[in-house]
Amino acid sequence: MKILVGYKGTDVGKDLMDIAVKHAKAFNGEIEIVTSMVGGDKTDSKEFVNAEKNLAQAKAYFDDFGVKSQTHLLVRGFEAGEDIVTFAKEKNIDEIIIGVRSRSKVGKLLFGSTAQMVILEAHCPVLTVK
Repeated sequence: MKILVGYKGTDVGKDLMDIAVKHAKAFNGEIEIVTSMVGGDKTDSKEFVNAEKNLAQAKAYFDDFGVKSQTHLLVRGFEAGEDIVTFAKEKNIDEIIIGVRSRSKVGKLLFGSTAQMVILEAHCPVLTVK
């Protein structure tokens, strides 16, 4: 089973990673850790450095639990939701796990979000972590 974890480092962090570990162990899965650089190659170099550092920390976390993982820094200039959905299709991902900010349910309906895009457009199940 291939599990995509949408990871920014600061959003939901540990809860998101713990669930990904449980799913990977339960389904003998491997994890694709993904960060999307919305600005594409025009993104400030400091943001690239931070994103790479966050991805490395996430990989180390999964390594500590003996879960196979790979990191992917997506620099295609897509919006994050579109980037995640496209990558998931390209890699034949079986499940997507993403974080959502603690906004009200009504707020999620009224305002666009990465999570909303992924939930509506993904070809596979999407698990959201608050």
